[in-house]
Amino acid sequence: MKALLRNGSVQAFLGWVLGSYLRLVLRTVRWRHENLACVEPVLADDTRGAIALFWHGRIPLCLATAPQWWRKRTKCLISPSADGEFVARALDMSGFPAIRVSSAKPGDTAKMRQAVAAIREATNWVAGGGALVVTPDGPRGPNEVIAPGALQIARRSGQPVFLMGIAAAPSAQMQGTWDKVMWAAPFGRGAVVWDGPLHVPADADEAAIAALITEWSGRLSEATRRAEALVGR
Repeated sequence: MKALLRNGSVQAFLGWVLGSYLRLVLRTVRWRHENLACVEPVLADDTRGAIALFWHGRIPLCLATAPQWWRKRTKCLISPSADGEFVARALDMSGFPAIRVSSAKPGDTAKMRQAVAAIREATNWVAGGGALVVTPDGPRGPNEVIAPGALQIARRSGQPVFLMGIAAAPSAQMQGTWDKVMWAAPFGRGAVVWDGPLHVPADADEAAIAALITEWSGRLSEATRRAEALVGR
């Protein structure tokens, strides 16, 4: 199966299928936004960067936020894995190119160098006024727990973080997957709940980052549950 997913033709096909589905959901679901005003100052200012977070399990719904992020130069942080490849292709179809980064295991110096280079690229992008969209619990989980990478980018760039809770109904949620991925039915209802801006102090140490991870993970889950309530799930 892994070998099949690495096949270029298969990845291109899967990327097209997912990309087409994402655009179908954007165009047919009636999307409602709550607290959108919190991000408006950043969207209206080309000189200000931003980092936007939503849970990995809501990737099939993520173009709900495309009309907002189309207003800025926006990239997505995506794993270089086989799964990440067709997700990257799908998002590129809608104008969101990827920066590819993954966590490196201890002792894997090659992947460590790649990860450092990607984080540097992402930090420079945000510091230069671009927006970066991240699923901070991906690509392996644990579900709804933010990994430190996004906060490190926020600390180094000095730019704000926004949380996006996304849900739709009717929808199917795959309980057997680690991220409980949600697939929306066309012509239903959807909601995006925004929270922010949040900031990581420039002098934040590991303990401070850990505390923010706990706090922000809770806030992003609360925004997601609020979005689910708005659509009646």
